[in-house]
Amino acid sequence: MIEIPSGLPPEIVPLSWLLGVWEGTGVIDYTVGDEKKTYEFGQRVSFSHDGLPYLNYSSYSWLLDEKTTPLVTEMGYWRLSRPAVDGDPGPGMLPGADPRPYASTEAVEGLRNAGDGFDIEVSLLHPGGVDELYIGQVKAARIDLATDAVMRSHSAKEYSAATRIYGLVAGHLLWAWDIAALGQDLRTHASARLAKTD
Repeated sequence: MIEIPSGLPPEIVPLSWLLGVWEGTGVIDYTVGDEKKTYEFGQRVSFSHDGLPYLNYSSYSWLLDEKTTPLVTEMGYWRLSRPAVDGDPGPGMLPGADPRPYASTEAVEGLRNAGDGFDIEVSLLHPGGVDELYIGQVKAARIDLATDAVMRSHSAKEYSAATRIYGLVAGHLLWAWDIAALGQDLRTHASARLAKTD
């Protein structure tokens, strides 16, 4: 059973099962040409909110080797996908006009899609010069995402597309990530099982 904390902005409620800090282990299994790369890693993921209608996301991963070698970090934002209106802040630091949009559960329910889920957008930034925009949906305690755009700096490694799946299974956050990178088509890359620590 998913417990929804009180006082959440209504737009976060469909994503509320993600809130908290999750930690666990996973496996990288990616083939480039004839070379299969397989590693075990640890990961700590945090989903939080600051009163605005989105989740803040951060992830830190390390190899499960003798040195617990730092691996990768990500940060970003998860939100329901909907058109921006006058009540939303921005662009820049411009405040939104009153009333704030989707301020009730009933208003958010009007955003349900034909599949009885909610369309979502996820923006993720990697320090290696890659910025991903995912679109997808949350339906109950499952999220399916696919990249809509990938931006790379001139110094970033080749990376062109990805899909991710997240789900709450027996109280654990499970995820799987497929990528198209280093000249390869979209294929299995990594997965993990995380337990809630906070």
